[in-house]
Amino acid sequence: MTDRARILLFLLVPLALVAGVVLAVRGTAFGMGNDYVLRVQLTAVDTAPPLPEVGGDGRLPLVVIDPGHGGHDPGASGENVVEKRLVLALAQTLRDTLERENIARVALTRDDDRYLLHTERYEIARRLNADLFISIHADSAGESSEVTGASVYTLSNDASSEAARRFAERENASDRLNGIEIGTTSDAVSDILVDLSQRRTQEESALFASMIRRAGEGQIQFHPQARRSAALKVLRAPDVPSVLFESGYITNVDEAQRLSSEEGRTRFAEVMVRSIRSYFARQR
Repeated sequence: MTDRARILLFLLVPLALVAGVVLAVRGTAFGMGNDYVLRVQLTAVDTAPPLPEVGGDGRLPLVVIDPGHGGHDPGASGENVVEKRLVLALAQTLRDTLERENIARVALTRDDDRYLLHTERYEIARRLNADLFISIHADSAGESSEVTGASVYTLSNDASSEAARRFAERENASDRLNGIEIGTTSDAVSDILVDLSQRRTQEESALFASMIRRAGEGQIQFHPQARRSAALKVLRAPDVPSVLFESGYITNVDEAQRLSSEEGRTRFAEVMVRSIRSYFARQR
């Protein structure tokens, strides 16, 4: 091999290696770009989701139970606990108990791991002409793992506390994807609907919330601020009494384990059943 050939080989081999690395990195980057695109199946515009199955005696009042979050939206998370799965299990236990005791007909807004917009959730209750709407959640206290206790929310344009306002912001934000609002009704329109129509059901919602509080006394642990209100989108049905039940804080290990256990789900269902029975007894 001549000196000139050796020099060319010395120069070309590193260049070839660099070119190969660049091509490999570009290919990987393009693949990563495709893998990291979040794709979510949304309901078509002006197309309402199918109505869920309604179980129970047709002569009884109807309760629509809404397990929060689902699908791409896991909700809060704790140690080995994810909100969307925990609240679905709570909702299913409550449904089964209500039907078994023949207290009410029941429909779940979701009975699997799928996502619904807030408007779709309460519109299911409206389309079914429900007598009561209960949205079930489990909160996170961030780094404050000692925070514990259940709370009950009703709708209000003015939050009952700064903590309630922040909670509403977090919950309402689940209708945003990559910063874009994917709901169909503007907050301005919703506020008008609340002002004109929701007043008729606010008293009933507040009554039912107080019944939950009384039924759970000594049975489940409540947060020191157990009764709260905030501008929660999921409670905006103007003609169906609605509450959001915050079952506890899953960032608290003991509470998360309790809510995830069969005993915890049964205790939750018993409290809710007593309050629902009392509420409908008053309506007769």
